[in-house]
Amino acid sequence: MAKKIENLRWKPRWVTHLGCVKGCLEHLNLGVSDAWLFGATGHAFIINIHEVVCPSGPTAWRTEMLFKLGNNLGYTIDGVLGLKSESDFAEKQKLAWENTKHAIDEGLPCYGWELDIPEYYVVYGYDDKGYYFSGPRCGIPYIEGHKPWKELGDTKIGVLEMYSVKPGQATDDIRTVKEAFQFVLEHSKSPAKWIFPKYRAGLAGFDNWIHALESGEAHGFGMAYNAAVWGECRNFAVQFLKEAQERIGGRSDALFEEAVGHYEMVAQNLTKVSETFPFPPKGDEIKDADRCRTALKFLRDAQNAEESGLRALEKILSEL
Repeated sequence: MAKKIENLRWKPRWVTHLGCVKGCLEHLNLGVSDAWLFGATGHAFIINIHEVVCPSGPTAWRTEMLFKLGNNLGYTIDGVLGLKSESDFAEKQKLAWENTKHAIDEGLPCYGWELDIPEYYVVYGYDDKGYYFSGPRCGIPYIEGHKPWKELGDTKIGVLEMYSVKPGQATDDIRTVKEAFQFVLEHSKSPAKWIFPKYRAGLAGFDNWIHALESGEAHGFGMAYNAAVWGECRNFAVQFLKEAQERIGGRSDALFEEAVGHYEMVAQNLTKVSETFPFPPKGDEIKDADRCRTALKFLRDAQNAEESGLRALEKILSEL
């Protein structure tokens, strides 16, 4: 017998994790804008690039801070994380299954990792055999499907994630902005607590990106995908800064306007990279020397603006 939450679906976003969270928040009638969600969790301002621009960059980092900072927005996330290589993997699969059924029965939205491709998916129901999900597929903006519960996490990547989302208590706006910027500035220094080997964040992430493109080692699919993801993030960074300035009510206005200007430049240049290497790739664009030269200029301009933007965030943080 199937049980479904009919009005719960994924919201198409390049950052599929937050697209899932957004869909869950809409089901819970929590009025959180995309910009506030992306910015207050810090995601709008971070970057994570593999040394050959692997398409895993946007998801292959330790994302626990997204859960903690999400609490500031008035929601809490609980769930199960497991690895196929662990001895208790089968138990984790069963726990995720039981937790999800219980949450759906209570009307709570759920989401998980790799119910289809290696991205995040909203789970809007279940039947006797598995999960009903909605989310992305490569080259297709939106799909719905069914995943047997005993197959969750049993993939080449071998990571099981399944979460439920419920209403919480939002914190004040100043604390929300401060904690987001503290995380962003820490993350930008590529600490091992957040970043895996061969990946780099912040300005060093741009270094990885530029070097891979210059050396001819950049992954074509990853080039297009990373540009789309991080371009989306920086566009929401601009919107978040404007919303934060409004919410805080006149504090540090000049600094917020300065930050907006810098991140507008980052967003514009990453959008141009995405236009130079559109997703999904249609051929061997990565071997086109003219495209690569064009993209390198945009990446360097984005990196320079990002450096100024991070300094602006530091100044805002010192004043709040």
